[in-house]
Amino acid sequence: MSVFTSVTETEASTWLKQYPIGELDSLRGIASGIENTNYFLNTDQGQYVLTLFEKLSPAELPYFLQLMDHLASKGVSCPQPVANHQGELLSELNGKPASIVSRLTGASLTQPNAAQCAAVGAALAQIHLAGQDFTLHRDNQRGAAWWKATSPQLLPFLSADAAELLQAEVKFQALHRLQDLPRGVIHADLFRDNVLFEGDTLSGVIDFYFACHDAWLYDVAITVNDWCTADDGELDPACTTALLQAYHAVRPLSPIERGAWPITLRAAALRFWVSRLYDLHFPREGEMTHAKDPAYFEQILRRRIQAQSALQRMWVNQENKS
Repeated sequence: MSVFTSVTETEASTWLKQYPIGELDSLRGIASGIENTNYFLNTDQGQYVLTLFEKLSPAELPYFLQLMDHLASKGVSCPQPVANHQGELLSELNGKPASIVSRLTGASLTQPNAAQCAAVGAALAQIHLAGQDFTLHRDNQRGAAWWKATSPQLLPFLSADAAELLQAEVKFQALHRLQDLPRGVIHADLFRDNVLFEGDTLSGVIDFYFACHDAWLYDVAITVNDWCTADDGELDPACTTALLQAYHAVRPLSPIERGAWPITLRAAALRFWVSRLYDLHFPREGEMTHAKDPAYFEQILRRRIQAQSALQRMWVNQENKS
């Protein structure tokens, strides 16, 4: 779902005077935003991205902006927040909290190859390691407690078969303790549209506004479910292997993580099935909105359930090869 708040060039030019980055040259809306309003903003000194936050409050936003600043200082290729003349990373524009960050080069992919998936795996591990000494903390707002609270609201909109699946999977996940897995800062939304490439070279990771503290393996599962999934919902073996091996080379996965891999893939699929259902049936008001198809992640969840035993063997096989 995209929610857009209009900003004119005159409004942006006036707002920009509080920042030491020059005069406005151009402003162009980005239609692919999910939770926030984004604009490409160019000045006579550089290229930036202006974000107006549609859902997150000013009290929540320092976590995300300071996290990006921290990761960038550790060498992670991510947007660098820009401070205003008062040294603040957050301000207000048209009644919404707003920030400006550096614009990265490259473009997102729709059909990644194995080499590109490997680059994503390595970058994700780098984020996890770089975030270990980040001092702020944020719980996952869309974790197990949220699934449990939200799913009853969705049942009236589902077929009997889908409702049964949703209830069964929420119960299944409640039997497993993902909180026992190694944890730290996670991106939590590392989909294809949140990574930029120039050829096979990863040029940046963007959109950290779902970042939180949770199991690192859960972040890997979210990423694999998008980057390595074919149109029919099955995992692509070459892309999956490439991503896992590249991640493992930077931050080795522990035995408990390898054992939890199939369950965590299911948890990641459930999270996005529930969130897409919720966005579809309970949309927020906005000037321009669109909902992503929940059926895509319902299909992925069904595939991961069917393949649970094979997924465990796949990881064992990868360990034997390494």
